[in-house]
Amino acid sequence: MSDILDNVFGFRFLNLCYNPDMKKIILCLVLFGVQICVPSLVCAEGKFDFDRWNTMLNKIQDRAIKEKVDDRTINATIQNAAFIPKIVWRDQNQAEFKLTLEDYLTRTVNAKRIENGRKMRAKYPTLLNKVHKKYGVQPEVILAFWGLESNYGETKGGNKLTDSFLTLIYEGRREKFFTDQLIALMKISSKNKLPIDGVKGSWAGAMGHFQFIPTTLQQYGVDGNNDGKIDIINNISDAMFSAGNYLNRLGWNPHEKIIRRVELPANFDISLCDGKTKKTLKEWAAMDIAGVPNANMEAGLICDAANFNPALAYLAYPNFYRIKRWNNSNWYAIAIAELSEKLTTNN
Repeated sequence: MSDILDNVFGFRFLNLCYNPDMKKIILCLVLFGVQICVPSLVCAEGKFDFDRWNTMLNKIQDRAIKEKVDDRTINATIQNAAFIPKIVWRDQNQAEFKLTLEDYLTRTVNAKRIENGRKMRAKYPTLLNKVHKKYGVQPEVILAFWGLESNYGETKGGNKLTDSFLTLIYEGRREKFFTDQLIALMKISSKNKLPIDGVKGSWAGAMGHFQFIPTTLQQYGVDGNNDGKIDIINNISDAMFSAGNYLNRLGWNPHEKIIRRVELPANFDISLCDGKTKKTLKEWAAMDIAGVPNANMEAGLICDAANFNPALAYLAYPNFYRIKRWNNSNWYAIAIAELSEKLTTNN
């Protein structure tokens, strides 16, 4: 679709602009930086369907009005709505490959990220301790999420989120999900008096230091500095308090480890190390797994079954599965655990 729009029409994106004189939404083609507005566009197969876009915008406007979003936010979302072909292309061409566990950890828990995490711990000791005291989430855990999600705020995303959501809604693959996200973003902007057309994030709609989607922010967002609004993009206090609240609500236990590295016997049944099979530590130890502690609890087991390395396996404790409710990836949860371990004060 990106090739069709770029090569046939010759423009990079479409704007739909409300014309108060015509009292209707009109199509604006942005060609080489010049905006040319026309009332309609021929809609053949494979081309942009203006009627469907127009209907979609009207439905979103009606729902936003029904859910009491203020006029300023609705107008800012609808009046200069843009369709971004590149976002459709990215959604339809997401990488299918999977890194090995070892390669993934090399990329995510590297020396630079550890160094920067320690600098951030030294920069925000009071704030991190406040989050710890209120929500029971250790500073190193907050830092690990911050590091993996946005590289400590360096990569929060530069896409205008309203246009990202509108484009993805039009694409239709997850129409309901992205519609809910857009409406949530509009309500957040309205409630906190934040200009919605200035809210930026990832192409898929995540935003801020911890890359929350709007419905997550709506449910777990916290005003960390008591200024009467929640801004997880520009305000680090709001961002950290919101992350701490989210993890706390997921049941975070600060007194338990996340994982423990163990070594499997060479002939181990690797079908058991997908994290789904849970056994007591005594049962795992009986399978000749080295490094299993003597404790009365259950754990899952994680290894890279596709690239089996007996020396690279982990017992997964309850906090591991809480991390997976934030991001449902075994590799991500292990990286959070490894990075947080590197960022403890005694390292």
